[in-house]
Amino acid sequence: MLTKVHGALLEIRGLGVLLLGASGIGKSECALDLVARGHRLIADDVVEVDRAADGRLLGRAPELIRHYIEIRGIGLLYVPELFGPESVRDQGPIELVCHLERWREEADYERIGLSRASEPIAGEAVPALVLPVRPAGNMALLVEVAARDALQRRAGSNAAARLDARLRGLSEQP
Repeated sequence: MLTKVHGALLEIRGLGVLLLGASGIGKSECALDLVARGHRLIADDVVEVDRAADGRLLGRAPELIRHYIEIRGIGLLYVPELFGPESVRDQGPIELVCHLERWREEADYERIGLSRASEPIAGEAVPALVLPVRPAGNMALLVEVAARDALQRRAGSNAAARLDARLRGLSEQP
């Protein structure tokens, strides 16, 4: 069953990353910055989510707006014309969700990262992060690092768990 979500989907180092957040938060600008860094745009604004034959979640843009991105103050851009045909994909998996939200001083943002929360997308639990957007912040860098960390975790390496084990070992010594 096809589901539509408001966001941007990119392939970052081979990982499908879905950017979600309120209208105007900077999803498209973040996506454009990631494309400029060499990653690939799959969808901007509307992401159609479906299941592949193997059960994985796949996302794509509606045909009418495929490979276009809207940047406020500039307008509509055709990504392959600006960054080349390798800057886009027609579809890709959804393997990590990054929620962009305006920085709130009182919010309790993740600081350690021992485990990851998940977000239900089309009935599937997908690892998810909340990334606070601050003035002059570099959201593309944070999303790229989140993708790199997700790939490390998938390979069995969790920096937070390693440091936690190291600290526990020190505290247990006489």
